Amino acid sequence: TMAVAPERVHLVETPADVAALDLPRDQPVAFLAQTTLSLDEWSGVLHSAKDRWPDLWQPGRSDLCYATTNRQSALKEIAHKADAVVVLGSENSSNTKALASVAVGMGCPRVLRVNGAHELPDDLAGVVGVTAGASAPEELVEGVIARLAPARGVTLVDVLSEDEYFPPPPELRKVLDAVGAILSASLAAPFPGNSILVDDRNVQAVDVLDTLVAR
Repeated sequence: TMAVAPERVHLVETPADVAALDLPRDQPVAFLAQTTLSLDEWSGVLHSAKDRWPDLWQPGRSDLCYATTNRQSALKEIAHKADAVVVLGSENSSNTKALASVAVGMGCPRVLRVNGAHELPDDLAGVVGVTAGASAPEELVEGVIARLAPARGVTLVDVLSEDEYFPPPPELRKVLDAVGAILSASLAAPFPGNSILVDDRNVQAVDVLDTLVAR
């Protein structure tokens, strides 16, 4: 974002950074967030900006990643009850770092960031919370849980249901339509590919690609 208009974009990370900006109070200002920021960190910065520029422009929806926000909310429910929290994800991942920060902020006495089950220490005991960065594969999470082998089982914590909808992109639809028209003409039979898009809320882009490959 900064590379698009470096002379007009100001990077802020804290309320103090906002206060230090040399911008008039009556100047139109837009405010954007890195999608993987900690919700708590972002809220403090945003409130400071709104206090300074009441007519601050923001996107119509929160530009924080919904998966990141949901994980942080769930972690807040368990971190203060846990003897330790394991955060699975790369050390270079912003949302992984944000999760670790949330766990520390909620008072968890021991917070570990790991790349996988092989990095878990042998002395973890008591109640252990497990969370993961948004890009961590499910099998890595399952591997961590299997390695911990909890004697009292696993309790899943959901704070809300994720119902974000990402339909197959228009470009992919056009490809499917074009291939369908060609095959229908050559085979003198209808192409079934478009039928998978009738209820595309339940269709992933990979499903469309699989249909194309199968033909």
